[in-house]
Amino acid sequence: MKITDHIKQAENTLFSFEIIPPVKGKSIKELYDNIDPLMEFKPPFIDVTTSREEFIYIEKKGGLLEKKLTRMRPGTLGICAAIQNKYDVDTVPHLLCGGFTQQETEYLLVDCQYLEIDNVMALRGDARKGDKRFECTEGGHEFAIDLVKQIDHLNKGHYLHDVIEISCDVDFCIGVAGYPEKHEESPSMKTDLKRLKDKVDAGAHYVVTQMFFDNQKYFEFVNAARDLGITIPIIPGIKPIATKSHLQLLPQTFHLDMPQNLVDAVENCKTNKDVRQVGVEFCIDQCRELLANDVPVLHFYSMGKSDNIYDIAKAIF
Repeated sequence: MKITDHIKQAENTLFSFEIIPPVKGKSIKELYDNIDPLMEFKPPFIDVTTSREEFIYIEKKGGLLEKKLTRMRPGTLGICAAIQNKYDVDTVPHLLCGGFTQQETEYLLVDCQYLEIDNVMALRGDARKGDKRFECTEGGHEFAIDLVKQIDHLNKGHYLHDVIEISCDVDFCIGVAGYPEKHEESPSMKTDLKRLKDKVDAGAHYVVTQMFFDNQKYFEFVNAARDLGITIPIIPGIKPIATKSHLQLLPQTFHLDMPQNLVDAVENCKTNKDVRQVGVEFCIDQCRELLANDVPVLHFYSMGKSDNIYDIAKAIF
C-alpha cells in the first residue's frame, strides 16, 4: 500500500522507523532483533537506507596499496523483501543519485515492482566518504529532482530507452527529503523550499524531514511549505539523542541546532546511560507536542538500535 494511502486511512498519527542494512558479512538476525520489539506499535511501513560506494585500500605485496570501490552495506532490496515476508509490512527502499547510473536505477525500480514494493524514497545522497562535495556519478543523476522525474516517467510507461505499454500496475509512491533547518548547500531557506516545491511538482507524493530537535522549526517549515503551495504530507523525522558524542556529531553531520535545555541536560550527565535517559525523556515531550499538532506520522531514525525508540513509543502510543 502507498504511504499516502496509509496516512489517508489512519484515524491517528502513525508510527514508523528507518533502519540501516548490516555491514557486509554480518547476519540479518541483529536487524530482526531490533525490529521485533517495535512491531508492537504496528508500523505501516519501514524505511531501509541505501549506502553509496566508498574507497577501500587493499595491501598488496611490497607494501603497495590498491584502491578499490566497494559498498559496505549492500542488500537494501533483499532486506526490504525479507522484512515484507517476515512482518507483512510495507517497506520503503532509499534510492540514491550518488553511486548509481540511471540504468541501474531503472533496474532497481523494476526489481521493486517484482517485489511488490509500492513506495520509494528519492534522495540525492551524500558526498562519497573522503570527498569534499557531492560528485555526480557518470551516467547518473546530479539532483534528487531528476531521480523523482525518472520514477514518475516510469510510472507513466516511459523507460530510459523505450515507451512501453504497461501490462501491470507501476505506480510508485515517491517520498523526498525536506529540511526544517535548510539543506547545508542551499543559499537560503526560501531557495531550499522552492527546490522542495520543484520536487513535488515533478511527482513527489510525500516528504520526510531531516531530524530536528526544535519543534518550532518543523512547524515553521510546514507553514512555509503550505504557503508555497505544497499540500502533500510532511512527515517529521525524529532521532533521540543517546550519547554525549551526539552533541558534536549530529550538528556537524546534519547541520542542525539543538535546544539549549537539551544541551545543558546532556552535558550534566556523567554516563551515556544517563544521556540515553535524557534523550528518551526529551523525545517523549517532543513527540507529544507533535502529536498534539496532528502530524501524520512520527518517523524515527533508529540508526541500528531500537531500545530507546521502544521506550519512547511505549510512552506515547
